[in-house]
Amino acid sequence: MFMTTGGLNRAHEIQGIMTATQHAMMRSEKPDEFSLFDDLFDAVKQKLMKQAQEAGADGLIEVRFNTEVVRMSVAPKFLVVHGYGTAVKFPQKK
Repeated sequence: MFMTTGGLNRAHEIQGIMTATQHAMMRSEKPDEFSLFDDLFDAVKQKLMKQAQEAGADGLIEVRFNTEVVRMSVAPKFLVVHGYGTAVKFPQKK
């Protein structure tokens, strides 16, 4: 299983689009704890890989990530990472 932010220069079949989101609440005593993003990225990558495996794919291409800090009016801030990519399978040689 592989994951790349680019495309492939070989024959492949598209298995579908995979998406995953993970979030973490920032504690009020540490309002600038952006190092939490590292763990969120890892969690999203693992979710994407699991979905691709379940779809029978060999890997993910064109993977992209969006990050966001969500502020609620009366609640603490949330860090959100959303990832998506295209699951592909290599055709079997005859």
